[in-house]
Amino acid sequence: MSGVKSLAFFVAAVVGIGLAIGYLNVPGAWYATLNKPWFNPPNWLFAPVWTALYVLIAIAGWRAWCVTQNSDLKVLWTLQMALNFLWSPAFFGAQRPLLGLLVILPLLATIALFIWRARKADPVSAAMFLPYAAWVAFASLLNAAIVTLN
Repeated sequence: MSGVKSLAFFVAAVVGIGLAIGYLNVPGAWYATLNKPWFNPPNWLFAPVWTALYVLIAIAGWRAWCVTQNSDLKVLWTLQMALNFLWSPAFFGAQRPLLGLLVILPLLATIALFIWRARKADPVSAAMFLPYAAWVAFASLLNAAIVTLN
């Protein structure tokens, strides 16, 4: 597959799966009843932020597979993607904030490890993961606050 086609495949797959998981695990009435911290952002913000992040995540994944061919980055990228896609079903689908926290903390650690390993092997991918790390750190804090308040 050519570079442009494989990049388009990564972007379409990551964004498409992410949006599908979000669509299948909407917050709903249950989430509305939860006590949330003062720093909880408005619900409308999550979809555009995640869409932009998924594009960056997809490009970094494409680079791991097609540009750097680094097996460590491939493994870490795949692991963080699995944890990322597991969080919404755990938190929203199962309606279990604690289970969500038990997914998001290893996700954050995996993202940090990807950045650490990519910083020399592929600095571009490491940089692309920085906004993702910041957002997941914030989401981890939000998830922990929801567990504490409920």
